[in-house]
Amino acid sequence: MLEITESCLVVPNEETPKHRLWLSNLDVFAPRDHAPFFFLYKPNGDPNFFSVDTLKMALSKVLVTFYPLAGRLVLDGDGRPEVDCNAEGVLFSVARAACTVDGFGDFRPTPVLRQLLIPSVTGPERSSILMLFQLTYFECGGVCLGCATHHSVTDGVSALHFINAWSEIARCGSAITSVPPFLDRTVLRARSPPTVMFDHIEYTCDQLYCKYVPLDEMGQACQTAILTISKDQLNTLKHGLNGDRNLSTFKAVGVHLWRTACKARELTDEQDTRVYLTADARARLKPVLPMAYLGNAILRTSAHLRVGDLVSKPFESGVAKIVEAVNSLDDEHIRSLVDLLEIHKSNKEKVLGSRALKMVDFHVNSWLSLPIYEADFGWGKPWFMGRASMRYVGQAYMMRGGAENSGGVSAVVAFESKNMVRFKEIFYKDLDSYVSEVQGSV
Repeated sequence: MLEITESCLVVPNEETPKHRLWLSNLDVFAPRDHAPFFFLYKPNGDPNFFSVDTLKMALSKVLVTFYPLAGRLVLDGDGRPEVDCNAEGVLFSVARAACTVDGFGDFRPTPVLRQLLIPSVTGPERSSILMLFQLTYFECGGVCLGCATHHSVTDGVSALHFINAWSEIARCGSAITSVPPFLDRTVLRARSPPTVMFDHIEYTCDQLYCKYVPLDEMGQACQTAILTISKDQLNTLKHGLNGDRNLSTFKAVGVHLWRTACKARELTDEQDTRVYLTADARARLKPVLPMAYLGNAILRTSAHLRVGDLVSKPFESGVAKIVEAVNSLDDEHIRSLVDLLEIHKSNKEKVLGSRALKMVDFHVNSWLSLPIYEADFGWGKPWFMGRASMRYVGQAYMMRGGAENSGGVSAVVAFESKNMVRFKEIFYKDLDSYVSEVQGSV
């Protein structure tokens, strides 16, 4: 079905600094694996559509300013991860698929999708490479750019900054990007001595989690789906039946997903449920961390309620809890977390992604503010961008709708198979009930 026709390492096209790069505690405690995502492009009639030479040349140029990403993840003498900035390069592969884009269905995250469209990161020779790419040509003329970016070095913001800088150089033919990365990680050093001012239970309370089992090993026990919310449905969700509320997309969709998960699992009113949220620390720190910061600046927080209070009381009950959790993430809270991780720096069990969620809880990741459709390499912007696999059962990614759902959003969901049908039914039934009530009140 798919044949790899070329595979090579692309190195910076100029001499770059050679040194060891210290990683912050937010890097060290990020999931220690590669994040798999991909972009789909429609053919535009250009005979040089997605020229391999053009992409490789632009990649070698962008790696000059993003030179740490051409290095390798290594361990220092104490076993702490760091980057060896040795310019050994990033992996670039080319593949040809004996099928059309439509052969992959709706491109929901699956093990097969990841296996075919994302470069393999198994084996010692690949696991330490920080960036791996696969360009796949389909019989219909479409193209997929599959990416595996190491989470110990980049979060979603910085990974997309790199991809978009690469595409800018390819598109414009320039030598450097207009927005260079901010490389100084010492701005996230722990204080001396570490001063922990908050509980940070998402990192310290083992009782909140259960043993992690990779989704690839769960087989039929987990299903994934891409659920779309139209522009009209989203407006109703955000503004209420009579315009009586004014919520952000994140808060409105986040509560809707949380409520849906509880209803689909048929939890009792007396049970406690927790929603985990991921937030970007860049704009919350003082002084503000530049958006071009190359590294992890994300952290986890959570909100909890009795199930009955979440699903039976007004929508605003859940919203208030999410607002409270997100608003608590100020500079002092973030510095406190960095200090906490310094105290636990030898405890690998605290690494995010090393434990799974309980079946009463849900994890919401927001990609709503990420520039996921800006990677124009010179042949147009992608018509679809998505994850190739998910990490947890009971997890969702919120993403802006593409060309086919302008003004709407998508929720990429991983949920236990036995409850997925009910999850979908409730997800859309509740959305439709909001819309029908609005129409009936006009």
